[in-house]
Amino acid sequence: MRKLKLDELGRASVDEFRNMRKNPIVIVLDNVRSAHNVGSVFRTADAFAIEKIYLCGITATPPHREINKTALGSTEAVEWEHADSTEAAIRKLQALNYEIAALEQADLSVSLDQFEANPNQKYALVFGNEVYGVEDHVVKAADHVVEIPQYGTKHSLNVSVSVGIALWHFIHR
Repeated sequence: MRKLKLDELGRASVDEFRNMRKNPIVIVLDNVRSAHNVGSVFRTADAFAIEKIYLCGITATPPHREINKTALGSTEAVEWEHADSTEAAIRKLQALNYEIAALEQADLSVSLDQFEANPNQKYALVFGNEVYGVEDHVVKAADHVVEIPQYGTKHSLNVSVSVGIALWHFIHR
């Protein structure tokens, strides 16, 4: 066995990526504070070929040096939009027939491994900031609240790690 060289991977160009069919998933970042995390989310969104990222509130937007450091050029391929508020973004997405799934620890949340995503449904996955998570009013406005099971001593995961785990689940539903 040998590692493949970059030219053997058969990756799409930026133009090919923009024109290809995407997975019917949108990522919504609710006031994510770290531009490095935003860049990592762009890179993960590129890997999973998702439709779009909404950068809400104080979430940093491209072009940004710290985003570029971790995004590795994916900001050129993945479509994104800034929204002043997360609520406005999810209302817009609901009007476009997306079901909103907030990734958060809540009293009535469904464990990610138990959540049965409808393969014919478009989803918008909302991820919160590093200190407070998804805002309470956004959790209440969501159609679903999904929680990633955790078994250690810490109560949360890095937002970019959460995005990767959730996208894997939703893509492979």
